[in-house]
Amino acid sequence: MSSFDVPLDDERIQLDAFVEEYRSALESTLDGLTEEQVRRRLVPSATTLLGLLKHVTWMQRVWFEECVGGTSRRALGLVQSPDESFRLTDVDTVASVTAAHRAACATARAVVADLPLDTVATGHRAGPRTLRWVYLQVLRELAHHCGHADILREQLLDAEGP
Repeated sequence: MSSFDVPLDDERIQLDAFVEEYRSALESTLDGLTEEQVRRRLVPSATTLLGLLKHVTWMQRVWFEECVGGTSRRALGLVQSPDESFRLTDVDTVASVTAAHRAACATARAVVADLPLDTVATGHRAGPRTLRWVYLQVLRELAHHCGHADILREQLLDAEGP
């Protein structure tokens, strides 16, 4: 179901639909590409397609498991900074990073399943945030990184030629 098929008067359902749509869109940017392609650096930063998926996995764990769930990054086994979350290791593959992303999404769904949007989460480093605010932040980040991923994919496909 696309976010356009959801009743406009149900804010929670709409937010969930947008989040799912962007999660799926980001994963789909890896479709049909090789391990080498998804690791290829096309910009001066360490940003790669696989690194983007690894980062948004980390980002969602931070917002849903740390901020909403109240478990520290250290206890979750997460790197401390966003920059570190883009870094790929030798064991990172399309399959492993995608599986980690899907597991993080499933955990996020479970963490928020019974919480109203006005729930105040206290695990954020800068202070309390409502669940609504967390959803909007996650949407902002997912949309931002989907744009990056679309451009990187376009560059990779263009470099391969017809």
